[in-house]
Amino acid sequence: MWPGYFTGRFEQRPKADSQLTQSRSTALADSSVHVTTFAVLFAISFSHLLNDMMQSLLASIYPQLKETLELNFAQVGFITATYQLTASLLQPIVGLYSDRRPLPFSLPTGMVFTLVGLLALSVSHTYALLLGASALVGLGSAIFHPESARVARMASGGRYGLAQSLFQVGGNFGQALGPLMAAAIVLNFGQASIAWFALMALLAIIILYRVGVWYKHHGLARIKASAKLHRPPDLSRLHITGTILVLLALIFSKQIYFSGIATYYTFYLIHHFGVTLRTAQLYLFLFLVPVAVGTLAGGLMGDRFGRKYVIWFSVLGALPFSLLLPYVNLFWTGVLSVFIGLTLSSSFPAIVVYAQELVPGKVGTISGLFFGFAFGLSGLGAAALGWIADRTSIEFVYVLTSYLPALGLLAALLPNLNAVRKTPLVAAPAQE
Repeated sequence: MWPGYFTGRFEQRPKADSQLTQSRSTALADSSVHVTTFAVLFAISFSHLLNDMMQSLLASIYPQLKETLELNFAQVGFITATYQLTASLLQPIVGLYSDRRPLPFSLPTGMVFTLVGLLALSVSHTYALLLGASALVGLGSAIFHPESARVARMASGGRYGLAQSLFQVGGNFGQALGPLMAAAIVLNFGQASIAWFALMALLAIIILYRVGVWYKHHGLARIKASAKLHRPPDLSRLHITGTILVLLALIFSKQIYFSGIATYYTFYLIHHFGVTLRTAQLYLFLFLVPVAVGTLAGGLMGDRFGRKYVIWFSVLGALPFSLLLPYVNLFWTGVLSVFIGLTLSSSFPAIVVYAQELVPGKVGTISGLFFGFAFGLSGLGAAALGWIADRTSIEFVYVLTSYLPALGLLAALLPNLNAVRKTPLVAAPAQE
């Protein structure tokens, strides 16, 4: 039933571009390559919401785990490192393999590992078991993210920034809902109540199986047809490598800063302002919601104005707010966190799509590399910042990381891809 919906009722066909010549349009292997399949995008985005909400439960209960297991900040950071590094190391491998041999049903398979990880987390009463459960959740992420990013591109109909941001915004909202779910359920009913969230993993498995059916029967033909319309930029291999390194440096600045916020924000608010854990989690929610909004806006603006300019504005634009954050009161901490979340988060969809256009035909490899690199930096950053916090203070961590958005200046080194193509691209269809 779902494949019929995905290719009919819920699709939005963009207006044809007046400059699209008949010769190029007849070269399409599948005319649906220019059809935005919103049912698939919403399905993959909702699955991303469930996936990241379940994963963010772990960070949301860190204060509780720190107290019950008598952990220090470095040990808390290493929990994040275990989850993030597992995802980081495996995602590029999954992406590279799936570029050669597509895996339509890998998505529900990855969610099975997340389900098992949640069940293990609910009964982990030793630090070793906690790390093992975190690794299982990380394995689920490693399989889910590269293939989900590929599905988003398949269903985009040429609106790549929109598709990537819709996919990512689901994860952002999931991360925002995690603290609320933890405050409402886990804090009231204890660690064992995490097992109930396995029902959400089961729902995601069902949805992703149906997406896998669409992937197999429609998505593969779309992405092959789309690849024929794109030409690599007229850049040397060295220039392409240097550009990728610049993009990775920009992700470094974003992810290390976000790692400090996501992992230690509740500790910072409790220690610095004396608020309760429940209040601190509400502030974390108020930070993560603008992150979701900024992600969606970044994809839309990248399609309209160009991804290089969005990347430039996003990373560097957060610098004034991050520099002020360690020196303001509780009210202004909340306000500045909103602006930081809005600006900094808009960069990632633009960076991923920019990299996919830089190396066309390697969607899985590029997605796995960039998502994996982001996950790895988050894990290493959490562990390193926890080590620094143990030896200095949590306040010093926020002062130290406040300078990271200054790396946004590196965006000036990015080439304008539309100006360096060997042959013109087929124009993306106009939006209705």
